[in-house]
Amino acid sequence: MHARFRAPGGPLQWSACALFFTALVLHATEATAHNVTEGDAGYIQEIWGVNLIPFIYLGAKHMVTGYDHILFLLGVVFFLYRMKHVALYVSLFAFGHSVTMLAGVYFSWNVNPYMIDAIIGFSVVYKALDNLGAYQRWFGFQPNTKAATLIFGLLHGLGLAAKILDYRIAPDGLLPNLIAFNVGVELGQLLALAAILIVMGYWRRADSFWRHAYTANVVMMSLGFMLMGLQITGYFVAA
Repeated sequence: MHARFRAPGGPLQWSACALFFTALVLHATEATAHNVTEGDAGYIQEIWGVNLIPFIYLGAKHMVTGYDHILFLLGVVFFLYRMKHVALYVSLFAFGHSVTMLAGVYFSWNVNPYMIDAIIGFSVVYKALDNLGAYQRWFGFQPNTKAATLIFGLLHGLGLAAKILDYRIAPDGLLPNLIAFNVGVELGQLLALAAILIVMGYWRRADSFWRHAYTANVVMMSLGFMLMGLQITGYFVAA
């Protein structure tokens, strides 16, 4: 699979890549990944008891606007062609982030949001390098992709938990509301996954796919490094 990669050779391709990367950088610097808006936080702090529909909505919104999660998901399915493989890897990711998200909020795990988001950024870098075949060339072996997807899913869940704790959810009805939020996250993930698979399906039919796949993963890796840098900088600025 990785042996078919060819680095893009034309200046036009690199210019398009640079423009795309710059647009994403500008977008990312204007907002924190899946940030809690003031309106959402204020609404959650005003309600009490079991509110399933609002939490489902917030969970879906949380995932759809969480571009770090979507970037990792894109990396995971980038070279998956069979739906059973897509279902397996997405299920591992979903199981991982569901476990730590629910446990992290329910037990109020105190995880530094900057550090966990930096690790999430690293997960994007890791997956892009995996897609580029870097580990085989550098170290002579292929890490277990299923285990990596599950582990990073657990870490992504901690990131979700850190953001949910910002809502300061009322203890009354906490568990049902958390489950509803998680259902919303999974619905949002399915929506994002469907969009990714539709675009990838059309792109893979193009003759240029294998020429541009290299560039796409380099851009993905660069965005992961950028997210890491933003979060690490935020950690030291907030300290």
